[in-house]
Amino acid sequence: MKALPERPRVLVITLRRLGDVLLTTPLIRSIKRALPAATIEALVFAGTEGILSGNPDLAGVIAIPQRPDAGESFALLRRLLRRYDLALSTQTGDRPTAWAWIAGRQSAGAVEADGIAAALKRLALSLAYPTDRRSHRVLEVLQLAERLGIPALPEIVCPAGDVRSGLIPTHPYAVVHAAPMYTYKRWTAAGWRKLAAALRERGLATIVCGAEGDGGYLDEVWGECDVARLDGKLEWPELSALIGAARIYVGPDTAVTHLAAATGTQTIALYGPTDPRTWGPWPAGGLDRPWAASGTIQHRGNVWLVQNPLPCLPCQEEGCERRLDSHSRCLDELSAVQVLVAVDRALAMRRAA
Repeated sequence: MKALPERPRVLVITLRRLGDVLLTTPLIRSIKRALPAATIEALVFAGTEGILSGNPDLAGVIAIPQRPDAGESFALLRRLLRRYDLALSTQTGDRPTAWAWIAGRQSAGAVEADGIAAALKRLALSLAYPTDRRSHRVLEVLQLAERLGIPALPEIVCPAGDVRSGLIPTHPYAVVHAAPMYTYKRWTAAGWRKLAAALRERGLATIVCGAEGDGGYLDEVWGECDVARLDGKLEWPELSALIGAARIYVGPDTAVTHLAAATGTQTIALYGPTDPRTWGPWPAGGLDRPWAASGTIQHRGNVWLVQNPLPCLPCQEEGCERRLDSHSRCLDELSAVQVLVAVDRALAMRRAA
């Protein structure tokens, strides 16, 4: 690759879900620290841009529809065409690679190990390398920095911004996020209720977060439980601040759990089919050693990862029925007692600290 200008324009492309976008922030930070005069922008799917709110390393965020029509695609083409000195694709997919080639005078990204598509991408990109899907997603993304000769900084950047006065309680509280995007990542309603009761016994109020569309499911989960409902009422910077000031956070495999881990709050992550070696929460300060594929309770930094280690775990499938609305036996049979063991260990560590 050629040397970049003194004040380069850089585009980082992540066309995936919220958690993926958040886990791209270490790459953005690495670039900004190595090239402080650079103007960095991100290209993401509409609906995921909020998790980049207030990111000090970004000059702007471009949000595009997941399925743009011909007119939208043409407008984006005109907007991006060779506008950047360097465009980076954080995925091996056809679309992010194509946009990197279109947007950048130079471009770089990971590609599949072999095949015709991989060969074409190697021709299109100024710098291409085979992806390592065995490593954690944060480390996988940071390979881009290393390939560019930039020191890799494994630091997730949380959303930041204005927080409404009085939003953060003055009394001790826990934040619980019970509603993942997909059914196969859900724990049981009975488990969540037992958790809330146990947190109350430990002197902690329970604050429930979630998306606006989660209301119906959360009505079923919480019923008449003594919890404070803030689902659908928080912007990402407010959610980040609320979790950051909590005594503890408990949630399943979601973007919010990744955010909780990054805030430094003691985080209890309930994992089912997902492989934590690749997608486990990234603790504040980094991952001192990789997550194991499965275990009863694993501890890294400020994160406690709880699993029901059935022989099939982690299957990396969409539940036992292989579809998004499937149940997952490993989560259905995860006991509240086991979760509370992790809660007590995390609270004890917080008190000791």
